[in-house]
Amino acid sequence: MPEITRVSEDPDLAAQALLADGAVIIEEVAKTAHLDQVLEDFKAPFDEQGHKFSNDFNGYKTRRLGGILGLSRAAADILAHPFVMGVADRVLKRHAKTYRIGSSTAIEIHPGEGNQALHRDDDFYPIRIPGVEFQFSAMWALTDFTQENGATRVVPGSHDLRDIEDVTEDQVTQAVMPRGSVLFYLGSAIHAGGQNNSNAPRTGLITTYSLGWLRQEENQYLTVPRAVAESYPDHVQRLMGYQSDGAYLGVYPGDPDGNWFDA
Repeated sequence: MPEITRVSEDPDLAAQALLADGAVIIEEVAKTAHLDQVLEDFKAPFDEQGHKFSNDFNGYKTRRLGGILGLSRAAADILAHPFVMGVADRVLKRHAKTYRIGSSTAIEIHPGEGNQALHRDDDFYPIRIPGVEFQFSAMWALTDFTQENGATRVVPGSHDLRDIEDVTEDQVTQAVMPRGSVLFYLGSAIHAGGQNNSNAPRTGLITTYSLGWLRQEENQYLTVPRAVAESYPDHVQRLMGYQSDGAYLGVYPGDPDGNWFDA
């Protein structure tokens, strides 16, 4: 079974490993007290709406939440964590002036859930550009990720664009990591949720970061109320997409960089 590369909390090392191997783990980055608050914020929404995402792909014993910035202010510090931003700068700014949240999802895999189908997160884009990664994801372990409870399944090196149908089980490994750790993987890397054979849920928070000139998977402007978005600091609003990518793409009145046409 292959291993996922593990490095220290250094954005240069993490970005190098991510681009080389398609995935990398950095252990125990987030503080326990912060994770506790995020989990507390998710409790009621999970109970109220977590089942709405159930289907053959997402599973029927897995609960999901979208629009995370509209549900938990504590989660903003994870989505915009300085270490993650350092990695994003190195991976995504090679091909765009800015980047932004593509989607943000809390995932709670309950006991009895099976393996999710292997997939690539960037397959919804209609084209590929050789040498350009459109996005990468940060999967945070809000609880311990173990082999038994459904740690994310990853195929290291699969950003080589091999056919998913050609992947054999001996090429798949799991992102086993303690609570507070983060798994980065490229949008072109093959992965999936794991089966939960334990007696407790496994909870993760995943955010994709995409090139600033791409349309977001999750429309942040309609998912998170404008008043809530405006209550966040400037750097979080920018991550949501409230900025242009350069002088012309995505400008609007009040553009934080003064790129509106009458500026």
